[in-house]
Amino acid sequence: MSGAAAALDRTVARVLQWGIGASIAMMAIGVALMVARGVDPLGPPPPPFDPAAILSGLASLEPTSFLWLGLILTIVTPTLRVLASLVGFARTGQRRMVIVSVAILVVIAASVAVASGAA
Repeated sequence: MSGAAAALDRTVARVLQWGIGASIAMMAIGVALMVARGVDPLGPPPPPFDPAAILSGLASLEPTSFLWLGLILTIVTPTLRVLASLVGFARTGQRRMVIVSVAILVVIAASVAVASGAA
């Protein structure tokens, strides 16, 4: 394995480790806050997902905001991995893999657009 390929592997591994670590941390904080506040996870459903309310919810230590952020990080992490790969492939001149990475990102973007329209 060349030095560039090994560096790319390390970068991608770091992206995945940090993304999943942050996701687990956010969810753990959310669960801990639920327990501390005596919130029944099987009680009434939480308010609907509101991305604009996440930051203010984090500031006020709302458990659902931490849980939502953890879920968002879980979903975004693989996309960040593809972006990191794309940059690495572009730097090493692997055109075919750049095209594959771009195609994957297009599929992800189309999926998000379709899901957003269906909601």
